This record gives sequence, structure tokens and C-alpha cells, in this order.
Amino acid sequence: MPTLTPRRARRFLPRPALACAAVLAVGVALIPLVYLGIRVGQAGWGRIADELFTARTGDLAGRSVALAGVVTAACTVLGVAAAFLVTRTDLPARRVFGVLAALPLAVPSYVAAFAWVSLAQGFEGFWAAALVLTLVSYPYVYLPVAAALVGVDPAQEEVARSLGRGPWQTAVGVTLRQVRPAVAAGALLVALYVLSDFGAVSILRVDVFTRAVFTAINLGFDRTGALVLATVLVALSALVLLAEQLSRRRAARYARLGGGAPRPPTRLRLGRLRWPAVLGLAGVLGAALGVPAVSLVRWFGEGVSRPGSLGELADAAGNSLGVALLGTVLTVVLALPVGLLSARVPGLLAVALDRLAYLSHALPGLVIGLSLVFFGINVAYPLYQSVWLLALAYAALFLPLAVAAVSAAAAQAPPGLEEVARSLGRRRAYVLRTVTLPLAAPGIGAGAALVFLTCMKELPATLLLRPTGMNTLATGLWTHTSVAAYAAAAPYAALLVLIAAMPTWWLSARTGVLTRTGG
Repeated sequence: MPTLTPRRARRFLPRPALACAAVLAVGVALIPLVYLGIRVGQAGWGRIADELFTARTGDLAGRSVALAGVVTAACTVLGVAAAFLVTRTDLPARRVFGVLAALPLAVPSYVAAFAWVSLAQGFEGFWAAALVLTLVSYPYVYLPVAAALVGVDPAQEEVARSLGRGPWQTAVGVTLRQVRPAVAAGALLVALYVLSDFGAVSILRVDVFTRAVFTAINLGFDRTGALVLATVLVALSALVLLAEQLSRRRAARYARLGGGAPRPPTRLRLGRLRWPAVLGLAGVLGAALGVPAVSLVRWFGEGVSRPGSLGELADAAGNSLGVALLGTVLTVVLALPVGLLSARVPGLLAVALDRLAYLSHALPGLVIGLSLVFFGINVAYPLYQSVWLLALAYAALFLPLAVAAVSAAAAQAPPGLEEVARSLGRRRAYVLRTVTLPLAAPGIGAGAALVFLTCMKELPATLLLRPTGMNTLATGLWTHTSVAAYAAAAPYAALLVLIAAMPTWWLSARTGVLTRTGG
């Protein structure tokens, strides 16, 4: 089938309508950022300066950056090592480890923090938070690196071996160099996640920007100060986002030319390192999955036996599924025009909208929630205290995840089929509904699963925007943990992890690790 050029694609996709829909979708996602800028500007430079140029703000910035740096470095080492062991060595039970290594992604940071605190008295502070965040965040590096290692061209490794390089020299000098873009992108996502984390640092009592902002708004004594601090957090996140965009540009330097050979690479023999590698990986998984499992089992029975606990749990689970599903649907609907524009009508507008969508992704959930609280009270009061405002927060936070999935899936769908359908007299909307979207459905489904997973785990935006009296699994866990009611919190944590594990398993399967690592 012939490939559509951008000019020919305009005959089959209504560019003006698609562009307008994409602009509207990104505009909706940017509402929190625009409103935050307006409110901070109203405070005046004097008030902003008084809040920014203080020793406390410097301490918060230094601690936030230090925590992000430590966790990012640790996650890079763990993620790359786990991916390499699973995909490129003769590690025993590679398939089992391939599945388990991705599952910590299903454990929200506040669940992991709750598990460690409930088992070890005095477990708090900077290094405790660094450990917990590392254990739940390293899959952000592991998954893309594992996928890159599965798809990397083995021909370059064979050339290096033929020139006299040993297996480990080839692995370090050739194989890992080819996956550097995946390593960089995953590491930067970890840094963004750590800067935006609220649950773990709050439970473990680490003063960083997210905790300071939430305390200010929750107590209500300094809302302007909270907004100013939020802008600093946005600036730090924007720097990470800029680094992420730069890493994408560098990725082209390591791209393969041609389809490559569809044959498996030669696996490295670990030799005497085989069982130490097994023990090391098992130790990481034990800390990431075993500690939460032991803690939840320990407290679960007592929590479920409380009077009325099953009814409360069922109500919270239903609310979590409902708002996560609503947020996922809204996010995917907004992502469709942006992703289709990027895939089918590439150009300056598509690139600009894609970058603007990522601005909302750089905003922590706390900042999104805080901005939408003021927006709902002062601008869109009918939406205030409704699930629609919460769904809007989810869409603003996770729109880029869905846009990337839609764009990639639409780009892989053969455009020649759309051309044939249009040549038979079918309308554009009919072609989109019956040809383009069905072909792109698997990729869009994967993006929807990732959005659903992140909506289920999101805590600060849910705390700030949920309707009065509405409880979810995340907020129920937070409510009980904040007063050290670990038995009451355990059922919420266990059910949240179980639900989140299903899309996590599916996402790990789509990397190819489960089907290509062998037994």
C-alpha cells in the first residue's frame, strides 16, 4: 500500500476540524496551569519575593532536588541491571523475574510507605523516603530498557565480537550504548515522579515542596504562599521535562536503520555471578513486593473484621473504579484529536500541541488539584465538588500518556486502507470510525490501561477535589494511615494493589519481555 504524505493525508482527514479539536483538548488540559499563573500574578512581585527568597524555600528546594537525584540514580542502576539480567543473560527463571520486576509499578508510593512504617518503628526521614521511592519507581526505567533490549539489533554486537571484544566489553560498550535513550527517558520520568510525590514523603515525614504546599492549603493559613511554592515546584518539574525532551532528540543518534534481523541475541553466561545475581534481584523484589505483602497480610484480617468495614471497602472500591474509569475516558477522548493530528498531519502545530500537552504532565497532582480548587470556586462553581472536576484533573495530569499511545498506534495503522475507503466514497468520519480507530485500538487500549492505572494511584489531586463524603481506596488508605490505624488501612491498600496489578501485568507483557525471555 502507498504511504500517505502529509499533503495527501489532508484529503482523508479534515485538518481544520481535527486541528480545532486538538487545540481545544490541549486547552482543557492547560486550565490548571493558566489559572495558577493568573492567581500567582495577582499576588504581586513583592509577595512572591517574600515567599521565594527565604531560607525555608531554599531548604525545600535543596531537599526536593537531592531526593530526586538519589532516587533517580538508584533507579537507573536497578532498572538497567534488572532489564539486562532478564533479557540478555542466562539468569535462571528469567520469565518469572521478568513479570515480578514490573509489578512494583502497581504499588503506590504511599502504600509502600505505609507497609514499611507499620512494620518498622522509627522508619522515617530522607533515606527512608529514598528507599521506598526507589523500590516503587525503578520499573519506570526497567520497562523501557527491557523493551529496548528486546528489540535492539544483535548485528552490531556480532560485529564487535568479531573484532575481538569480549562478551562483557560488548555488553557495556555496544549493547547498553544502543539503549541509552531508553535509560535517559526512564531516569527522567523517575525524577519527575519523585518531585511530584506526596504520599510517601508525607507518611515518612520528609519536608519537600509537595508536603509544604499541601500543609499550607489544608490548614488554610497561607493559600497565597502555597500557590507561590507550587510555582517553584512547577519550575523544577519543567526543568526535568526539558531534559526529557532533549533526551528524545538525542535518541535519533542511536536509532537502527532497517528492520534488522529477527533473531534472538546471544545470551551472556553469568558463571560464578549467576546465583549472586539471583539473590540480588530476589532481594530487591523482596523489599519492593515482599515487605508490602507481609505488612498487608499482617493487618488485613483485623481490618476486615471491623464492623462495617466490608461495606466501606466496597463503597471505596466502587468509587475508585468509577472515577478512574471516568478520568480514563475523558483523557482518551481528549487525546484522540491530538494523537491523530500528530500521526496523520505532522507539522509545527502538531509538535507545538504535543509539547504543550506535556506541560500539564510536568505539574504534580498536588499543583493540579490546588489550581482546580480555586478554578472551581471562582470560575466553574457548578463543577466544584463534583466527580467531573476530579476527572478533569486526571485528564490534565495524564493526557500525554494517552496522546503518545494514540499517536504511536495511529502511525502504525496503514494509511493506505483509509485512502481505499475514501476512494469508495466513504465519509471521513465513517473512515475514522470503521478503519483508523479499529486498527489503532490495541495501542490505544494500552494507553488507556496506563491512564487507568495512574488514575487509581493518584492521591493528592483526589484528596483535594473529591466530592464531600466520597471515599476512594487511595483516600481511605490515607485517612486511616494518617492516624496510624494500620489495621483499618490494610484492606484499602491490598485491594488497591490487586486492582492496579492487572493493567501493570498487561503493560509489562506488551514490552515483549514475557514472550521473548524464555524460561
